[in-house]
Amino acid sequence: MAIFTTSTIPILSLIEDIDMGKIGLPELQRPFVWPNVNVRDLFDSLYRGYPAGFLLFWKTGAESALKIIGTGHKQSVPELAIVDGQQRLTSLYAVIKGAEVLRANFKKERIQIAFNPLSGRFDVADAAIRKDRGYIPDISAIWASDFKAGAFRKAFISQLSEIRDLSDEEEATIEDSIDHLRNLPNYNFVALTLASSVNEETIAEVFVRINGKGKALNQADFIMTLMSVFWDEGRFELEEFAQKSVLPSDGQSSPFNHFIKPSPDQMLRATVGLALKRARLENVYSALRGRDAATGLDNPEKRDGQFALMREAQKAVLNLANWHHFLDGLKLAGYRGQKMISSETAIIYCYVLYLIGIRDYAIDRSDARQAIAEYFFMSAMTGRYTNSPETRFEADLAAVRDLTSGQAFLAKLREICATTLTNDYWEITLPSQLATSAARSPSLFAYQAALIKLDAPALFSPMKLAAMVDPAIKGSKAALEQHHLFPRGFLEDQGVKDLKRINQIANFAPVEWPANIQIGKQSPSLYVPALDAAQSQSERDLANRFHALPSAWWEMPYEEFLVERRKRMALVVRDAWKALTGDKPLEPTTPPTVSELIASGENGAVEFKSTLRTNLHTGQPDEKMHLSVLKTIAAFLNAKGGSLLIGVDDNGQVLGLAADGFPNEDKMGLHLVNLIKDRIGELFMPYVHPHFEEQEGTRILAVRCEQGPKPAFVKDGNVQRFYVRGGNATTELSGNAVTDYVKHRF
Repeated sequence: MAIFTTSTIPILSLIEDIDMGKIGLPELQRPFVWPNVNVRDLFDSLYRGYPAGFLLFWKTGAESALKIIGTGHKQSVPELAIVDGQQRLTSLYAVIKGAEVLRANFKKERIQIAFNPLSGRFDVADAAIRKDRGYIPDISAIWASDFKAGAFRKAFISQLSEIRDLSDEEEATIEDSIDHLRNLPNYNFVALTLASSVNEETIAEVFVRINGKGKALNQADFIMTLMSVFWDEGRFELEEFAQKSVLPSDGQSSPFNHFIKPSPDQMLRATVGLALKRARLENVYSALRGRDAATGLDNPEKRDGQFALMREAQKAVLNLANWHHFLDGLKLAGYRGQKMISSETAIIYCYVLYLIGIRDYAIDRSDARQAIAEYFFMSAMTGRYTNSPETRFEADLAAVRDLTSGQAFLAKLREICATTLTNDYWEITLPSQLATSAARSPSLFAYQAALIKLDAPALFSPMKLAAMVDPAIKGSKAALEQHHLFPRGFLEDQGVKDLKRINQIANFAPVEWPANIQIGKQSPSLYVPALDAAQSQSERDLANRFHALPSAWWEMPYEEFLVERRKRMALVVRDAWKALTGDKPLEPTTPPTVSELIASGENGAVEFKSTLRTNLHTGQPDEKMHLSVLKTIAAFLNAKGGSLLIGVDDNGQVLGLAADGFPNEDKMGLHLVNLIKDRIGELFMPYVHPHFEEQEGTRILAVRCEQGPKPAFVKDGNVQRFYVRGGNATTELSGNAVTDYVKHRF
């Protein structure tokens, strides 16, 4: 059964339908964003009879209500909503009717397109064109209600004749061109109309497939549309807040700040998070419609209740005192501006948690800000909301829902921090994350924030970084520059040509720009002594500690220097974390040691494996061993986490790792990581934490797994298998059992 019909509609009919309200504007796409040159090109294409694409409409159904483009007398409910073609229809309506358009900056504008009847050329009207008598400066006049074609043609030819002689052929061309332009509203567009039974998800999919250059519709678009219908002032408030966040105010209170210029969609997420304790917007649209899951019908009473929650929450979200007090928490964590922010999503989600704390749990604002400063530092550093952010935050919201007190709320936030920032994170994960040349690495920004938090000076300078980092100051040169400790020119002379190696995070340190110029491409052994001489021994010792510089680092082989400095940078970040938290004990409940896990035996959260890849019966690598390990890891990810101990048999006897035959632990660890990436997915790596540990005089591999952000499947040849943990056993699910489990678990 076809979900759409096809028809041809002349522009004139489209304009009339807009005026009458038969066609509504759901604002599923961006505001009117076309530059005027695009409008010019559209009219040029129509004039020449070129194809101008097709329009996509959606029958709204009896209960729909949408904004409309036109003005005047309109029916209460539009029959058709524009899904694709908003920019073209708005352009046509604005020019033919001489109407203003609303730009993305919320300013109204009249689009004036000029036309040269002799050449058939269209242009965007400017001062020069308006003075040129060869142009009709604003073609909107052609379709004015009081337009007199004969008089207009005569007047145009007369004024042009004052500056040049016109032949009879030229006068005829002018008359024909004006008449042809006047008849453009008869141009027929091809229109596809989707049936009213088509749901929002299908509409979005259709839009993406037929309009690859357009903005893909998302759940926020549909929610904003719904707000336009049932709570228009709420949508306007979000848009106004976003607009005022862009430019500094002139002494008036304003949401402007140096961390984020939030979009209306981002502030919508904050409102939804606070009001409905939801992060996944896919569920929010139905909730706001008041849709009954059993019947599929909308319940107006339920809908009104949901919007009441949204109204109350948005007051708190857009409260400027709340907004700026929260942002002060980012400064407390050592962050100073947008250039240090790798995830704006983390800001929005942390803001939601701050508001939950002060509104729902009546936590003192200072206590809430302190807790959120810690939580943001952890979230930003680890990239907590980078992969599957909605899923992750949905779980975090669930963790703080229905707590009994404000103290329990604060304790839960700190527990999440503690379970994330383990010793393994500081000693293994963070140094490895610093092994990158990415200029916008979260770990780099965390290190920079740490230096600010610790009140560290710039390298080779008495000036404190905190005093030199001011996002409001825009000079011709930045006060600080990232200096190559081993200069690029020096490394290239040494044969290191790869920019990814040269531009490693561990090869950079903040210096004042004059010092950076002075250093140039000199060898560290030449420039360091000269700059060190200007400082006392205590100043040098302090600088070396803050900037993570090993003793006599300039004499170290480059690769060895990078490895050592990463470890030291991680320690500096850890020192800043301790300073931020007041070095409070952060372990939520003392986690069991590996020895304790072995002693307790296998259970729902603990599994033993003798080997990673070797079949002990044959002494040979066996794919079945790989699958046995992977299905346990996936089962833990699909449950509530757990620990896998490799090198321990089912009875808890420690066997060690020798049977697997890896030349070293690095090779074994890399083998496991590659297995997980290839057969479960790289997305899950932040939730899997392998480390080696000594037990009973030998080494084992311990793999701690967190609860995963989404269903984890194991690739087994051409089959995707799904495992869960039940008791002390791992069980495979299939068919509807998988669907039911995922529905309730995720």
